[in-house]
Amino acid sequence: MRSLKRLRSTRSAAPTLAALLLLSGVGFPTGMAAQDPEDPNPFSDAWLVSEVSSIQPGIPFTVAVRFEMDPGWHNYWKNSGDTGYPTSIDWTLPEGFKAGEIQWPVPERYEYYPLVDYVYSDGLALLIDITPPSELEEGTSVTLSAYVDWLLCKEECIPDGAEVSVEIPVTLGPPSPASGWADLFQETRNRLPKALDEWSVQAEVVESGYRLTISSTDGDGPFPDSVYFFASEGTVLASADPQPTSVENGRLTLDLPGSPYASRPTPTLRGVLKAADGGSWSSDGVVSGLLVEAPVAGVPATQESEADAMTAGDGTAPVEPTQGFTLILALLFAFFGGILLNLMPCVFPILSLKILGAVSHGGDDRVRIRNQGVMFGIGVVLAFLALAGLLVGLRAGGAQLGWGFQLQAPTFVAFMAALFFAIGLNLMGVFEVGAALTRVGGRVGDPGGYGESLASGVLATVIATPCTAPFMGAALGFALTRSVPETLLIFGFLGIGMALPYLILSSAPGLLERLPGPGAWMETLRQVLAFPMFATVIWLTWVFGQQTGVGGAAFLLTALLLVSAAGWMVGRWQRTDLRSGVAARVVSLGLLAGAILLVMEGSGQQAPLMAVEEGWLPYSQEEVERTIAQGQPVFVDFTAAWCLTCQVNERIVLATETIQQAFRDRGVVLFKADWTRQDPDITEALEALNRTGVPVYALYGGSSAAIPHLLPSVLTEQIVLDALDEILSP
Repeated sequence: MRSLKRLRSTRSAAPTLAALLLLSGVGFPTGMAAQDPEDPNPFSDAWLVSEVSSIQPGIPFTVAVRFEMDPGWHNYWKNSGDTGYPTSIDWTLPEGFKAGEIQWPVPERYEYYPLVDYVYSDGLALLIDITPPSELEEGTSVTLSAYVDWLLCKEECIPDGAEVSVEIPVTLGPPSPASGWADLFQETRNRLPKALDEWSVQAEVVESGYRLTISSTDGDGPFPDSVYFFASEGTVLASADPQPTSVENGRLTLDLPGSPYASRPTPTLRGVLKAADGGSWSSDGVVSGLLVEAPVAGVPATQESEADAMTAGDGTAPVEPTQGFTLILALLFAFFGGILLNLMPCVFPILSLKILGAVSHGGDDRVRIRNQGVMFGIGVVLAFLALAGLLVGLRAGGAQLGWGFQLQAPTFVAFMAALFFAIGLNLMGVFEVGAALTRVGGRVGDPGGYGESLASGVLATVIATPCTAPFMGAALGFALTRSVPETLLIFGFLGIGMALPYLILSSAPGLLERLPGPGAWMETLRQVLAFPMFATVIWLTWVFGQQTGVGGAAFLLTALLLVSAAGWMVGRWQRTDLRSGVAARVVSLGLLAGAILLVMEGSGQQAPLMAVEEGWLPYSQEEVERTIAQGQPVFVDFTAAWCLTCQVNERIVLATETIQQAFRDRGVVLFKADWTRQDPDITEALEALNRTGVPVYALYGGSSAAIPHLLPSVLTEQIVLDALDEILSP
């Protein structure tokens, strides 16, 4: 199996190449050619060349990124196949210039049993059309630059990259072809796939995947002896599976195996139909690749609902549970999921403060308590709507984010830890700040309280969002695929469900009458409720340490020390003379500023690479696909340090000897996808499973047609054992 070395290199042009270019009058390209003894990757070279010797304002022209590779080495097509990744070009162009898409020549298959990649192994050039602005000054020159990133493989793989550039003069007269490169551009264009009117291509869905039917529009065109279809997208077809062909009644039929990782059939099949073994689709023998973009007949408008499997006896569900959701069902899930959130440990500290506030008033002021309950509920609902709107907006802008994304930011985690720590100190009586942090928790006896109740609802929601995924996985995935109003409606119902218990408590006269009146016992209760706050601080500090390492956690702990010192100084001197009180507040502000600096410094720390637990492998989609292709079953644990349900499941179920032995007996390969910090690859994998948060547990059967089955978010040993028996039974 290939090893992967992380290397980067930038090379200078070879003297011989430079001399040839200068003699030919072509703009001088810089990039890679000389095999420097210190070059960590001497097996390939690349540079940027122009097809023309000069350019005109507003007239498009073509450039090429030219590669040379030593024999036996290859890089990758835009769909790399089972492994690898495609070449990318990051342009740095003068103002007004625009670069088009990469024009990919027809690739070739590279078999590395049991995998198949789509590669280039000879003198490759990638063409790109460049459009200059309509106003350029004659007699000047422009420099086009780019960073080219590619993966070079043989028995091992070497990621490589280089800065390349070319300088081209500006003229008003027609440009002439650049000497020395005409053959390169012509040969590359001959290798580009083309859409030809003399061929008709139809596609349809079949049980095994897709079927392509190719026919000649004039009925005379002979078919190539051998053909192969390269899909443009990586999750449409199974690259390593055969593509059986047959010719009957003047039609060529090609059966294409569907990818086991595709969540649904693609509505349009795009790719290249290659005439292999030197064949051609054109009478002149030039077109080796037929460009295909065919609508797929038989793609259902909706997939069959299998959402009920989430509560089936085997505890498993297929990959597409959200397809069975309706808006009404999603609203019901959201409402009851919100109610269950009140039982989660990440919500209880905030609710305990509100209950304490209600107790402080006893039954004396029902209107005020009811209004506070309403304000708390409004705060919860508004916070859910705001977070949902922010998430939808960021995702629409291309951000790879899921629900609970705020706890993936170390700075936010540290801020929440400091806030809960300060609230705990306040409850313990270390300091009294009637207009500041204590209002967030709903200070006992505060004469107003409505703003504090609203803030409490917001705080409860912000800290509760990671706990929603266990109850709301399918519904949240459904919500983020709907229109914005429907998405906000679903999240609004989630907030209503979460606020309902406190609304009932604050509005029911019978319950209020049973509340004891204020008394000395309340000071004891107040101090007792500080301990859930400190427990939350321990959890948040642990999450922060997972994100930033031991060094980051040390910064946060030191910041908490400064917060405690600031609180102590304010509490110690706030009731003394004015001068001492002012001095104490000034010093405390300095301490808080120091705490902020420590948090920022700690947030920038990087945790060491995740230690691989015994029996588990770090998540890699490529490794998962490779393992399944080898016929081995796979279990993927999508988890995060800030997800309490994840941690409970791992400790009381997945880490037990019973479950680990069951995995070993069935030859299941275990992967752990750690989403504690933002990871676009894991976010993309979750989206493919129609999930937006963790925990998610995916079990693959290990065959070429393996479909991921999702286990419930709350696990028991029996659920896992039943799933293994059901999915992996002979």
